[in-house]
Amino acid sequence: MTTNSGVQPRARSIHSCNFRYAGRLSNENARALTSLHEKFALNVTNALEAFLGTSIRLKMVSLEQLALRDYIAGVAPNTYLFPCALNVMESSFLMEMDIRLIFPIIDLLLGGAGTTASDQVRELTEIDEEIMESITALIVNEVDRSWRALNLSLTPGHCIKPAMITQIYPANEKLVLLMFEMTVGATTGAFKIVLPTSFVGFLLRHLKAAQLKKTSSLRLLPNPSLRERILDCDFNVSLDITQMRVLVKEVIDLKPGMILKMKAPVKNPGRLTVEGVDIFEALPVRNGTLKAGQLLCRSQEPPAMKE
Repeated sequence: MTTNSGVQPRARSIHSCNFRYAGRLSNENARALTSLHEKFALNVTNALEAFLGTSIRLKMVSLEQLALRDYIAGVAPNTYLFPCALNVMESSFLMEMDIRLIFPIIDLLLGGAGTTASDQVRELTEIDEEIMESITALIVNEVDRSWRALNLSLTPGHCIKPAMITQIYPANEKLVLLMFEMTVGATTGAFKIVLPTSFVGFLLRHLKAAQLKKTSSLRLLPNPSLRERILDCDFNVSLDITQMRVLVKEVIDLKPGMILKMKAPVKNPGRLTVEGVDIFEALPVRNGTLKAGQLLCRSQEPPAMKE
C-alpha cells in the first residue's frame, strides 16, 4: 500500500509477550539486592555469635521471584514463620526458619550446648515461641540496619502457621525470596526472608537514590591544588654551623664526653638549611623545654640550576 505522497509506511514490529515474566527483577537489581543482603548475613552472624556464644554461620545462597501460591506450596507444615510489619505500606515481610534450627537455638538460650538432635522435630509450643522472640528481634534489628536508607520503623509480629500466609498477602501477590543457609553448631538449615515485590521496588529506588546522593556529595568535594598538596609535604630541616674545619687527629681521638672545640666565635650565627639548602642565618635558642632556632636574616638566593 502506498500513500498519496508515495512514501511507504513503516512496518510495525510486533513481538510476543509472556506475562509470566512481567515485573521480573533485572540482573542489576538482583545484584544490588544480593550485595546488600550478603552484608546483612555477615552482620547477623556476628550478632548471633556474640549473643549465643557459639559458632554461627549465615550465608546468602540465592534470590528467587515467584507467585504467592508457588511459595505456599513449598512451605513445610511446621516451618517457623515470623511476620514483620512495614510502616511504609500496608504490608509485611516474612522470616522463615527451618524448624531443625530452632531447637539448638532454644537449647543455647536455656544454657545448653546447642546439641539437640535435629531429627527430633516437633511442633513448637507457646513457650518455645516466647524464647525465640529475642532471636527474631535481633535479626529484625539487623534488617533495619541494612535498610537504614529507607528510615523504616519495623514492627515485629508473632509466629504464625503457614495457613495464615494468605491473610498477609493478596492471592495475586508476587514475592521475592532471599534464601540463606544457616549453621548453628552442627545443625544446618534454611533461612529465608520473603518480601512483596512492591516493597522490593520501593527498597531499590531508595537504595539507588542514596547511592546517587553519596556519589554527588563526593563529586562536590574540591580537589586540592598542587600548591595545597605541596604545603602538606615534609622536608628535612637542620640548624647547624657550616664550613667548620678540624684536624684529622682530633676526629680520630673523639670519645664520648669530650668537648670538640669548633674554633668559631659564639656570636657567629648558624645556618638553617632545608634539604641541604641554606635558607636563613639563625641562632640556636630554647623554647620552653624544646630546642628552637631564632631566624636572623635570609641567606642569599641559591643559584638557579642549569638545565
